[in-house]
Amino acid sequence: MKTLDSIPTGKIERAGKLLKTGVKIGGNYVKYYGKKLVNPELNRDELNEDNAGDIYDGLKTLKGSALKVAQMLSMEKNMLPNAYVEKFSLSQFSVPPLSAPLVRKTFKTYLNKYPEELFDSFERNSINAASIGQVHRASKNGKQLAVKIQYPGVAQSIGSDLALVKPIALKLFNIKGKDSDKYFKEVEHKLMEETNYHLELEQSKEISLACGHIENLVFPVYYEEWSSEKIITMDWMEGMHLSEFAKTDFSPALGNRIGQTLWDFYMFQIHGLRKVHADPHPGNFLVSTKGSLIAIDFGCIKEVPDAFYGPYFELAKKETFDNETLFTEKLYELEILNHNDTVDELKFFKQLFREMLTLFTAPFNQESFDFGSNEFWSQIADLGQRFANDDQIRKMNANRGSKHFIYMNRTFFGLFNLLHDLKAKVAVNHFQRYIR
Repeated sequence: MKTLDSIPTGKIERAGKLLKTGVKIGGNYVKYYGKKLVNPELNRDELNEDNAGDIYDGLKTLKGSALKVAQMLSMEKNMLPNAYVEKFSLSQFSVPPLSAPLVRKTFKTYLNKYPEELFDSFERNSINAASIGQVHRASKNGKQLAVKIQYPGVAQSIGSDLALVKPIALKLFNIKGKDSDKYFKEVEHKLMEETNYHLELEQSKEISLACGHIENLVFPVYYEEWSSEKIITMDWMEGMHLSEFAKTDFSPALGNRIGQTLWDFYMFQIHGLRKVHADPHPGNFLVSTKGSLIAIDFGCIKEVPDAFYGPYFELAKKETFDNETLFTEKLYELEILNHNDTVDELKFFKQLFREMLTLFTAPFNQESFDFGSNEFWSQIADLGQRFANDDQIRKMNANRGSKHFIYMNRTFFGLFNLLHDLKAKVAVNHFQRYIR
């Protein structure tokens, strides 16, 4: 794979890259509509393929938050055409890496030594390259190590990048332009945290220590002496990325075992720690040859405030749905309803969220849940399609809910997708044995 000797860091230079992408997309539409004049039955598959490729090609050289948006979009399997999901999935761990000279320069800047001075061996070619950093293999005193290096200029360009890709980000989180600042600031804040490797190192050690007693779950050891604000060094973990494992012919028992571990890990974090790994894409997990789940990235951790946690999980209970007064009260607490709503808006959004929540909270109201069931995912897809085509939703002020919904909902939707890939059937309350 071709390496990068530099990454555009200036606002004008990065905007120029995106502008070129926009021109290509415009050309794709012209080509599509020209062909459709000749063949009115033509579908949008070729257009989606062309657009997905051009958008990804434009974002992968920018890296940083621009590429992170593509990574997030790759998880939206029920929102986007398959062409986008497949192309954007490459951003999880397969994008053009930094060249060896640029890697050496990063080490000299942030650890005051070149990699060959720090380690007994250091592979100049990266093993994985994603949106914010890339990983190299190294060794020291017999230890096999993974060294993650952040791309230059990522933190400094987040604000300008998000302004440039804001339309994509708003679509990603299904947010309308009006009153969107609180949601957009939440996204920007979490992306800024992901560029703080001191914070990530601290979070990695904290989560791995707190969750170390969960059965079948493994974490690397982290090394502060070989880490800095732009470099993190940890144990090299042998395993297959979860997305690759999901394509193999694994047994139902193994899929259930890994799925149960994943479910317990997330439920323990949320209910036991009141914070959660909020970036559950398959590039952050490995499966070992022994069938253990390995968690390897903790850059995006979402704290769950008590004021949100309480009503959020109250709405997952059947008794809340059956009590109209309590149901309405929780919708107000979560900012789904507000006191300026008209009578028609109150009626409409109560009915809308009752239907949504009935479906999305189904796993929490059963002793066990089969995430491999196509029926559950067909219902989600049908509901999403119906809402997308609902004129009433588009006309109303649809910016609903606390800012905390953004990453909490993405956490659960990402988790559900991973469990679906594993075809896992999980015991819903099994995690409680780990809460001390």
